[in-house]
Amino acid sequence: MAIVINGSGTVTGISVGGLPDDIVDAGTLADNAVGLAQMAGGTDGNIITYDTSGNPAVVATGSDGQILTSAGADAVPAFEAAPGGGKILQVVNATKLDTFSSSAMAGGGYVDVTDLSVAITPASASNKILVQVSFNGSRADISGSDYGTTFGLAIYKSATGITDGQLSIGDAASSRSRTTSMFNNTQSDGRNIYAIPLIIYDTTGTTNAITYKVQLTQTFNSGSGVGTIYCNRTALDSNGYDGPRAASTITVMEIEA
Repeated sequence: MAIVINGSGTVTGISVGGLPDDIVDAGTLADNAVGLAQMAGGTDGNIITYDTSGNPAVVATGSDGQILTSAGADAVPAFEAAPGGGKILQVVNATKLDTFSSSAMAGGGYVDVTDLSVAITPASASNKILVQVSFNGSRADISGSDYGTTFGLAIYKSATGITDGQLSIGDAASSRSRTTSMFNNTQSDGRNIYAIPLIIYDTTGTTNAITYKVQLTQTFNSGSGVGTIYCNRTALDSNGYDGPRAASTITVMEIEA
């Protein structure tokens, strides 16, 4: 085989595959001399990498929605399903702007706060629900004294196919009342509103519609009567700057498991 290089640098006389192995090195080729057309064909979606020996290798084409992940040192990357969990799938909120009052909690029973509830239909029974409540309220003194009833808050969950009840309330202990959080204003003139935040993490347990609602309970009564609890207003509720009105909210978020 006669190899001829003419004055312009054109090489002739080489058949396909005619060059011995390793005769063309990095010094022989000019930068950017090899284009896409000169590379070997492959499969659409493949990615070129290197194997443990330092030789070129191919990462097999993944599926739609998969992500490329590292397998660590000395291993070829691979396409894998994206990890699930942690995504917020939906948010439902209720804001209560009007007022509410009740004294129907004697004996530790619970009463619903009107319109402070939401319904959400989860996509999976294993997903999580984050419940956030901002409750603004006060309580009236009993018989004009500067002491009286303390009140507790709880979140009530109800849905078809699951056991209804309060979430995250204290353990049962003899005849003690059970609640998630409590408050007792110490001022006797009834001019205060107290903000109580609640955050509860729950498992849906169903794909049926779930209702989460805010409830109140009487936790302590040092007087002879039953105190009154108020939402979004002071106990005195004077018609002036010292009788403010507030807003309370409940927000639930479905989080992918």
